[in-house]
This record gives sequence, C-alpha cells and structure tokens, in this order.
Amino acid sequence: MSAIAVRPAAECRYDAVSLGEVMLRLDPGEERIHTTRSFRVWEGGGEYNVSRGLRRAFGLRTAVVTALVDNPVGRLVEDCILAGGVDTSLIEWMASDGVGRTVRNGLNFTERGFGVRGAVGVSDRGLTAISQLRPEDVDFDHLFGTLGVRWLHTGGIYAALSQTSAQTALAAVKAAKKYGTIVSYDLNYRPSLWKSIGGQAKAREVNRELARYVDVMIGNEEDFTAALGFEVAGMDESLSRLEVDAFAAMIDEVSRAYPNFAVIATTLRTVHSASDNDWGAIAWSQPTGVVQATLRPHLEVLDRVGGGDSFASGLIYGLVQGEELRTAVEYGAAHGALAMTTPGDTSTATKAEVLKLAGGGSARVDR
Repeated sequence: MSAIAVRPAAECRYDAVSLGEVMLRLDPGEERIHTTRSFRVWEGGGEYNVSRGLRRAFGLRTAVVTALVDNPVGRLVEDCILAGGVDTSLIEWMASDGVGRTVRNGLNFTERGFGVRGAVGVSDRGLTAISQLRPEDVDFDHLFGTLGVRWLHTGGIYAALSQTSAQTALAAVKAAKKYGTIVSYDLNYRPSLWKSIGGQAKAREVNRELARYVDVMIGNEEDFTAALGFEVAGMDESLSRLEVDAFAAMIDEVSRAYPNFAVIATTLRTVHSASDNDWGAIAWSQPTGVVQATLRPHLEVLDRVGGGDSFASGLIYGLVQGEELRTAVEYGAAHGALAMTTPGDTSTATKAEVLKLAGGGSARVDR
C-alpha cells in the first residue's frame, strides 16, 4: 500500500512541477576550474533536477516554474531544459538590461573531483531572475486549480535565494495544498546561501514555516540539524546499523513535531574519497516505520552532483506509481547511484536501468 494518495492523472496536466532556480553549469571535465581553457555546459538546479529525472528517466509529464533573463544565455538554459523534455511554458522571462546590473542568469562552475581531491563548486548567482520572482508573478491558482498538478517539488536552495524567493515558495506550497497537490521538499541546506540573509537562524525560521505544508520531507543529517534543528545522536561516520538507528530515532522526533509529514526520507553517504562513496538511503512512513534501501559500499563515483536529486525523483516516481515505500526508496537509491556514474547535474539513466539495479541487477554487459 502506498504511503501517499496522489491526485488521478486524468485530472491534471502535469504529474510533477518543480519550483526553483535553473543555472548554467560550466564543467571543466577532467581539468580544474582555475586552469582549464574549455568548459562543457549543462543545465542544473536542486529542484529542477527532480522534474528532469521524472521526465527523462521515468516518462512523467513535468514542468518547471522558474525565471530566466531573456538573452542568449537564458535561451541556452532553455534549450538544455527542452532537451530534457521538461515543459518550459511556466518559465517567467525577464527583460535584460544589457549588462546584468539588475537581473542575471545564474552560473555554476563545478569540477567533479577525483580520489583525494574533492569536488569544487563556485556559484555566480547574485541578482538572478528567479531570486526576484514574486508570489504575484505566478498564477498558482491557475497552475494547481485549472491546469492541475499531481506533485509539487521545491526546496531549501530556492527558499534561500532571497527574502522574495522564500515568500514565493510559501505561496506555492499553500496553493498546492489548497488543490490537493502533494508537496515534497528537499531541505538542501547550503550555508553560503544563508550567510548574508540571517544565517542558520533564518534558515530554521523559513524552513520550519514551509515544513507545515510538506507531505514528503527529504534531507540528510546536516539538513535536518541545520535547517530544522533536529540533532542526530550517535553518528559514527559510516553506514552501519548504528547510523541507521540514529536516523530512525531522529525521524521519530521529526514525525512527532510535524504530523503532516507522510514520508520522511534521507540519503546516507560515507565519503572515502571523491570517487569512492558508500551510498544508501532510508525512509519512514507511519504505516511502515523505517525502511532501508540496499546499501552500496564503495560505489564508484564519476560526478556526485545531483545524486541526491536523482534519489528524490526515484522516490517520488515510486510513490506516484502507488508503490510501497520500501520499493520507492529502492528506486530512489538506485537512481541516485546511477546518476553519479555520469557527468552533469542531471540523470541519464533509463527506467529499465533503475528498475534493474533496484531489483538487484549488476553492471554486467547487456547484449
């Protein structure tokens, strides 16, 4: 039995919609940001990546609510989004001032890391179009009421972009609940984003307010501690039974504080090196209690960026399909693992590959 009751597909234009920033990622490949002379470009964003995974890997009807500057860089981001199959009709286009003094498109320089050299990310996202999007700029009643959306996904990265973005996120989740849309939220705590707007205290204030409207809450141990104020006791920095038990105790506390949470989910990761991670996940619902996905020790990682977002999309896919939570968390963990074997923020996995790995499949050659 599924932990979530989702609106019927026939009532809705979209299976899932994400609200958040989409940046242009500049990837130096095997080089360093500060020494390379060429970059490959991708699109990416914590919230957007989930809708792209749901569309590209799992075939659901998805869209993104975001804002871009109407210039060639913004149109390049749009072109990348179109290649991923995500509906762009909900993008708010803002006029360019020709210089970027008042509004800009976000850039994200990211090198993958290897071995003892960790991944490095340098964001250039001040004054971005999406950070200036106001609640009144989006007709949420039309989106959730007239068009119909089965699932809304947003998160703490978008909420941290500005005071305005936090207000817009709040308006979105309230409207979603009004029309029976399931809301998922990835805490995704980033200290650098909150630093200049109130730090951890502001992060907790904003996220605690948004959490009141969330059905599926996603985050790791740092997220739940920094963004919501729940401590994970007894951590031993490995994916042992002790760590799972520590998360289970925290989840019990979180579920009592937020009885509106139908599902709580978290990824588990131990970093041996940039290219060698233990990877797993657990999830909770009232009917099932805590369930654990297959642990993948010493997973070989090519590009870890977006692994958590792909976990979220696999989990959501399972829940939308009415699968049991144990199956949904296996989908999420498998999709996240596969996403980290390819470059870029977004997944290139197919549904068949996800289901095969979630079912215990190996990396033997398919002929």
